[in-house]
Amino acid sequence: MSQEPSHKGRDETEEERADRMWGELIQEVRVAQTGVQILFGFLLTVAFQPTYARLSRTDHVIYVVTVVLGACATGALIGPVSLHRLVSGRGVKPRAVRLAARMTFVGLALLLAIMTSSLVLILRVATRQGGVLWVVVPVVLWYLVCWYGLPLWSRRRHTTPPDDTPRSVGR
Repeated sequence: MSQEPSHKGRDETEEERADRMWGELIQEVRVAQTGVQILFGFLLTVAFQPTYARLSRTDHVIYVVTVVLGACATGALIGPVSLHRLVSGRGVKPRAVRLAARMTFVGLALLLAIMTSSLVLILRVATRQGGVLWVVVPVVLWYLVCWYGLPLWSRRRHTTPPDDTPRSVGR
């Protein structure tokens, strides 16, 4: 007795899929964008604090790099909104969604960098430079596990192969 192959996924056109993916992407960007904007706003105030002048040369460099990373992350995470506004109604949504997804991925990578450098700076000042790497490295590893490791593992583990054949017999 032969079985009908089961239908996987959604029954949607390319445009419907692009609309759905766009909505999902914008929700994801809202979360990351809020975090970046709050952190970036906080960073912008640091240079105007009286204690800023007392930071070491190294801490000033870390601060400047962190602010630039914050500006770049903000640009990458706001970019999809501008992209959508500029191409809306032009019949390019599927391509725009792919480009916006890439911008978002770059924004998340920059968010990882800004959070790392912020943590380094804050801990250097708070601990007088003692043991910073012992705290920063595990935190960054935790970010990598949560943001990339687990999602990539889940994608690999749970994605159905394109031909709908099982990955192994007996599962």
